[in-house]
Amino acid sequence: MRIIAGEWRSRRIAFPEAPGLRPTPDRVRETLFNWLGHDLAGYRCLDLFAGSGALGFEALSRGAEKVILVERSPTVVRALEGNAARLGAMGTDRLRIVRADALEFLRRERDAAAAGQSSARFDVVFLDPPFGDHVSSEVLGLLPAMLATGGGVYLEAGGPAALRPPWKTVGRGRAGRVHFQLIRWEPE
Repeated sequence: MRIIAGEWRSRRIAFPEAPGLRPTPDRVRETLFNWLGHDLAGYRCLDLFAGSGALGFEALSRGAEKVILVERSPTVVRALEGNAARLGAMGTDRLRIVRADALEFLRRERDAAAAGQSSARFDVVFLDPPFGDHVSSEVLGLLPAMLATGGGVYLEAGGPAALRPPWKTVGRGRAGRVHFQLIRWEPE
């Protein structure tokens, strides 16, 4: 898989065969980053269910200030670390790779923020779980507290996500079996 644009344009990343791991196709990534803007300078991004890391590495390549990749599979985490090392991102302040369950990570971050130990807010959260796993209402319930003002959540799934207000879809598309949308939390 190749990185589409930015500092690492055309560089390839490798990933292992793993159950449920399917990288976001180039065409879908291109649409997403057209929605977000090509230059992500200053953005803080959270890539839950990181898998191949394609979304997080693409964000870094386009200038994101900070990306956190969260993945629970030790094999996939090793591949993410290998790709980060090849790209020169390992050991920098811009990238953090966390081996954890996505929901557990979100709960820990929420609790740390409530205790005043963290003020992490993200401009973009990439949410691309394996197609068999449905995005739980609990994950979506935890995300508003993690978003910066005007921040968005990118959802990718095997079918369109049914959202309740104040979540609002600002971009939607489909490529083969992949349904994707960019949403924002917009309370009145």
